[in-house]
Amino acid sequence: MHIARIPLDQKGTVVETQNQWSIAKMENANAEANVQEADGQLHQAQNDYKASKLAVDSAISAKKSAEQSADMNRMNNAQKDLRSAEDSQKAAEARVKYFESYRGYLKRYMRYTQENMYWREAQYENAKSTLAKANNIQPKGINYEDFPKQLSEREKRTTKSKEKAESEKSKAVSARQNWLSAQSVADKATGRTGNMYDPMAPKEGGPTAVGGGISQEKPEVVQPLKSNPTQPGPGGDGSGSAPAPAPQ
Repeated sequence: MHIARIPLDQKGTVVETQNQWSIAKMENANAEANVQEADGQLHQAQNDYKASKLAVDSAISAKKSAEQSADMNRMNNAQKDLRSAEDSQKAAEARVKYFESYRGYLKRYMRYTQENMYWREAQYENAKSTLAKANNIQPKGINYEDFPKQLSEREKRTTKSKEKAESEKSKAVSARQNWLSAQSVADKATGRTGNMYDPMAPKEGGPTAVGGGISQEKPEVVQPLKSNPTQPGPGGDGSGSAPAPAPQ
C-alpha cells in the first residue's frame, strides 16, 4: 500500500496509533530495565540473609560461652542477643521471599508490556490498511481481512497477559506484608530505626498497603486504547511476534 500520497488530514488515526506504539515500546524498555534492577536488589537481599545466618551462629557460640561462665548477666544478655539475631534472620528471609515475588511480578509485567507493544503496533498497521482501503489502494499480496483478525487476537493476548501480571502483583503484595511484619518484630528486638528499601512502599499521599493496595511500584499500569473497528489492533498468529505490516 502506498498511503504517503494521501492527504495528512486523513491520517489522524494513523498518527495517533503510531504515537501509541512508540509509547508502548518505551514502556517495554522501562519494564526490562526494572527487571534488571530487581535482580540486583534480590542479590543484595540474599547476601543480607546469609549475613543474618552467620550472626545467629555467632550468637549461639556466644550463648554457649556465657553458659560456661555461669555469669547470669552475661547469660541473659547472650540469650537476648540470640533472640534478636534469630528475629533478624527471619526478617531477612522474608525479605528475600518478598524480593523474589516482586521480581516475578516485574517479569510478568514485562511480558504484558511486550504484548501491549505488539498490540499497539498492530493498531498502527490496521489504521494504515483501513486508510488505504478507504482510498481504493490495493497492493498486491495484501489481504485487508487479516488486520481486524490481528486486532482481535492481539487484544485478547494483551488482556490475558495483564490479568497474569495482576495475579503476580497480588502475590508480591502478600509477600511484602509478611516481610513488614517480620521486620517490625526484628526492629523492636534490635532497636533499629530507619526504613529499609521497599520497592512497593506507598507514595506520600497515595494509598496505603492496608488491604493490599500499593502505589509505588516500578511499572505503571498501561491503559490500552479501546479497540473498535476503526482503531487497529495486534496480530493473531499466537507466536508472540510482531503483526504483519500494512501499506506504507
